Amino acid sequence: MSIQSGSQQLLIHGMALVLVGLVWGLVVPATPHPRLALGAHIQFVTNGMLFLVLATALLALPHSVGLKSIWTMVVAAWLTWSMAISEAANSWWGTSQMLPISAGQAGVTGGDPWQELVVSLAHIGAGLGLIIAWTLLLIGFLRPAVSPGSADA
Repeated sequence: MSIQSGSQQLLIHGMALVLVGLVWGLVVPATPHPRLALGAHIQFVTNGMLFLVLATALLALPHSVGLKSIWTMVVAAWLTWSMAISEAANSWWGTSQMLPISAGQAGVTGGDPWQELVVSLAHIGAGLGLIIAWTLLLIGFLRPAVSPGSADA
């Protein structure tokens, strides 16, 4: 993978997340816990837009973001999918440990232990992945831009 192709993958992830989020918005009222389904809708669309911004910056602006950082960002995109999908599933499960405020607003009492674990692990992984990805992006834009073909950052 090159920086260009990785950035394009991030752009595609962003567009797909937004599209899935828009379609998921049609399902929200039909779920057992629409407040949790709304949270999934917001996660899909918001994170999709974040990846669109990330990819657009990488494709359009000079930077020194290296290939290892791009790989980390692509992994963060996949982890974000797992988190958003776990939130969609949670609109049927009604877990409460990872998202206690939303769970309280939805009036849920909690899911099975394995459901709570799935939602928790998906959120922790995606949260850490996004923090690392955006940190690497910021560092890559704060350092002077490198010419194509130079060493990985």
